[in-house]
Amino acid sequence: MTAQDAYRWLLEHSKETAYLASFGKLAGWDQAAYIPKKGHPHRAMMQATLARLLHQRATDLRIGEMLAIVEGSDWLGPPESVEAVNVREWRRAYDLQTKIPERLAVELAQATSEGEAIWQEARPRNDWQGFKPVLKKIFALTREAADAIGYKEERYDALLDQYEPGATARQLEATFGQLREATVQLLGRIKGSSRRPDTSVLRRHFPQAAQEAFGKEVITKIGFDLEAGRLDVVAHPFMQGIGPGDVRLTTRYFEHYFNAGFFGIVHEMGHGLYGQGLLAEHFGTPMGSEISLGMHESQSRTWENLVGRSLGFWRYFWPTAQQRFESLLDVSLEDFHFAINAVEPSLIRVEADEVTYNLHILIRFEIELALLRGELDVDDAPEAWDAKYQAYLGVRAPEIRDGVMQDVHWSAGLIGYFPTYSLGNLYGAQLFVQAEKDLGPLEAQFERGEFAPLLNWTRQKIHHQGSRYWPRDLLKQVTGEDLNPQYLVEYLNRKFGMLYAL
Repeated sequence: MTAQDAYRWLLEHSKETAYLASFGKLAGWDQAAYIPKKGHPHRAMMQATLARLLHQRATDLRIGEMLAIVEGSDWLGPPESVEAVNVREWRRAYDLQTKIPERLAVELAQATSEGEAIWQEARPRNDWQGFKPVLKKIFALTREAADAIGYKEERYDALLDQYEPGATARQLEATFGQLREATVQLLGRIKGSSRRPDTSVLRRHFPQAAQEAFGKEVITKIGFDLEAGRLDVVAHPFMQGIGPGDVRLTTRYFEHYFNAGFFGIVHEMGHGLYGQGLLAEHFGTPMGSEISLGMHESQSRTWENLVGRSLGFWRYFWPTAQQRFESLLDVSLEDFHFAINAVEPSLIRVEADEVTYNLHILIRFEIELALLRGELDVDDAPEAWDAKYQAYLGVRAPEIRDGVMQDVHWSAGLIGYFPTYSLGNLYGAQLFVQAEKDLGPLEAQFERGEFAPLLNWTRQKIHHQGSRYWPRDLLKQVTGEDLNPQYLVEYLNRKFGMLYAL
């Protein structure tokens, strides 16, 4: 068999596997959005069965044979060519999957599907005792998976690498340490300021229908194609890319709180733009896939915060907002802008402001790391959580549903995932500076309703690259330097220094 023949086999196998995986993504979206209450047990078995089939395809011995043929030839082009990138990432995925026993893959799929359903029922009831057994099971299976995969330094690296290729816990501890120190200093200065926004303007009446209509109008103007996507309501917002032409956004609305619904929509739209920006001709291959969750998050956080909370953005959309919401007719643009950028240490990560948001992530990262290192037991996680929130943010959850049970991620088995949120903020700030160097002042463009230049720039620099580069290599390719937390630190100090007259 020639190298070209082996590559064609790998290409067909990869695409067929991706189509099967799309069924799982569709089932997962439906489970979060529309499944009947009594359908969860059957859905768990569906997902477990699909996980078995996908694992069998991912560990097919023929993949290794075909890869050996291609890798042993001089047919492949340079390392950054489409074929070379696909082969590199296929090898990486194959080596990873063949280390996970089928039994373990199936148990993890079933446990996490059950875990999400149990979390949805237990969280509103503050039922930690009801949720804890499945959480223990998920962490135990995850430790087993990490050991099966292998690692150079510690278990956490094996998990983190699946979401952020090349990243390690040691790297994150150093980078996050710099970010933590700068954030605590800025938060202290803000607390000492005499300026305070009137956030009550955000807690007036905002009808759900008007919120949905306004949100759709905004994301359409920015460039999200609603004929290739949709927007639905769930308990915990997320984006799910089913495949080309089908990218689904979700949010949740509160009729007496503006920020949650609107910024949830814009955040998930950022993810959705990445999904819609992937090249359809490469679907089912690494060149048609996002490189990492951190880079994915850089897109959502950029559109939510650097764009969506900018004054220029709201100068353009303010007339439409006042038309949609009568409750804003007596509010000035400046007061509204200050209110949506208010810094208020809080309990809920998804509603956190730009300054304190990363502290929420650091808390989760530190707890995950301690659990994986064996320094903390699941039984003691609520107390550790409360202690860190008190130390970092000065707040304490009165109910456990707003404490250690507030996120869906652990019940879904997404351990090693949380750091990607802060990496997204770090990447986004650094990329935004480069975009301004290439495109000129961006906020002035937003004020004119011009969002296409930034969107097209990100599509060319990020989306269309697929998995050609690992995240930090992609960052270097676009900006000319390695990850530098000072870009985010300087952005936060500049923006909030002006708002709070520091």
